[in-house]
Amino acid sequence: MDKLTQYRQIVQQLLREYAEIGSPDPDVETQIVFDTERDHYQLMNVGWKNQRRVYGCFLHIDIKDGKVWLQHNGTEYEVAEQLANLGIPKQDIVIGFHSAFKHQFTDYAVS
Repeated sequence: MDKLTQYRQIVQQLLREYAEIGSPDPDVETQIVFDTERDHYQLMNVGWKNQRRVYGCFLHIDIKDGKVWLQHNGTEYEVAEQLANLGIPKQDIVIGFHSAFKHQFTDYAVS
């Protein structure tokens, strides 16, 4: 299996696992969004809570230029570490929500 196919499978597997946890509120649905052509992967919350609209992405991962970009992590989990534990080398994981300057100070890819 080539690297890109493996990374796609790992990212999709991880997001499916998070989606199974779901929202504690029965009126808020967790949705999985996979754009496998352009390699964009997201988890969204959609619904209502206390008569207020709930809508937003809480986890966003892209695959660009052979690297896995963690674009947004609105969870309490160390998603980058979990990706590494699932088989993606840290040098292929970019913490996209950190500035490019900060990348050099992490154990992960610079870009």
